[in-house]
Amino acid sequence: MKIQHIHGLAPLYTNTFLITTDAGHGIIVDPAAAPETYLQALEKEGARLTHILLTHGHYDHVGAVAALRKATGCKVYMDPVDAVGSQMLPLTKDLVDENWPADNALKIDDLTFTVYHTPGHTPGGVCLVCGQIMFSGDTLFAGSCGRTDLPGGSVRQMQQSLSMLAALPLSDEVQVRPGHESFTTLGQERRSNPYLNGMWF
Repeated sequence: MKIQHIHGLAPLYTNTFLITTDAGHGIIVDPAAAPETYLQALEKEGARLTHILLTHGHYDHVGAVAALRKATGCKVYMDPVDAVGSQMLPLTKDLVDENWPADNALKIDDLTFTVYHTPGHTPGGVCLVCGQIMFSGDTLFAGSCGRTDLPGGSVRQMQQSLSMLAALPLSDEVQVRPGHESFTTLGQERRSNPYLNGMWF
């Protein structure tokens, strides 16, 4: 498995990730860069895009979905509750091929993505854990958490989601790759993130 960090478009520079499996399949988490950026990176790796995984449906995380799906025929996974066709949540259900598996384990080649449902920023937010890496979207940030004041946000649900993440039977060494800003580790957030520790201001 190879992971490339690709910044989304200005001015938000969303963190997006291109994963290439040993079998030559490409997986994109939250494609927010120009579609050509991913297609060129896939060509360089000799890989074919087969899956797009969306941590949630906000416009700054899904901008390249339609073009990449049209160009490659890849499958798009997202909780359909976030596919409402609004300005903030622009995807519609015809662009989302799959909800997350009922057992919350998505297997792609030799990889398994464990899906943790973490509403609070949006109703359909998830965190994805593959090996020692957590793609936390806009649920968990370094030292902070996602906003809850946007349509569909919920302070109560965010509190529950963060408490669940803090208590997961995962090691402190798990690398957290959030949707914005700096990378961190689960251990660092357990020790110092006030929101993960139930302190709300």
